[in-house]
Amino acid sequence: MKLAWLLWLASVLPPQASDSLCLSTTVYLEARDQPVMGQRAVAEVALRRQESGQWGDSMCSVVTARKQFAPTLVSPQYDLGNPDAWGAAVNVALEAEQNWALPVGRRKEVVPGATHFAALDLAQPSWRNAYRVATIGDHTFFEVDRVRSPYRRTATGS
Repeated sequence: MKLAWLLWLASVLPPQASDSLCLSTTVYLEARDQPVMGQRAVAEVALRRQESGQWGDSMCSVVTARKQFAPTLVSPQYDLGNPDAWGAAVNVALEAEQNWALPVGRRKEVVPGATHFAALDLAQPSWRNAYRVATIGDHTFFEVDRVRSPYRRTATGS
């Protein structure tokens, strides 16, 4: 499957199916060679960003925001040619979505507060000195931007 075809398909699917496809594609592109926990962590970062609304209001808008996730960083002609890894990415994405649909206090978070991640042996982003939440496989997860969930109450009660 070509990335361009998957992104086109996401543009014509109903929103929930589209978001699941975009999250699956991102998990595949970013973490297919990582441990399952690392794949879950990548999905969690994308879901946290979507929930915050700071990077877009749909999963597809979040993962296709300019220079944020692999769907915008690799060639549209990239072939997602590993069916086993694709199946695993879909499973991780669907499980992550189910977990994220739970109330905040009941979610099982892998990288609490993480809004970014990087493979530091490949990239040195400007925010690499931010708070490090965890390192899983080749990825280090950071809390770069404190995001406020629309479901959490702040100290002032708003």
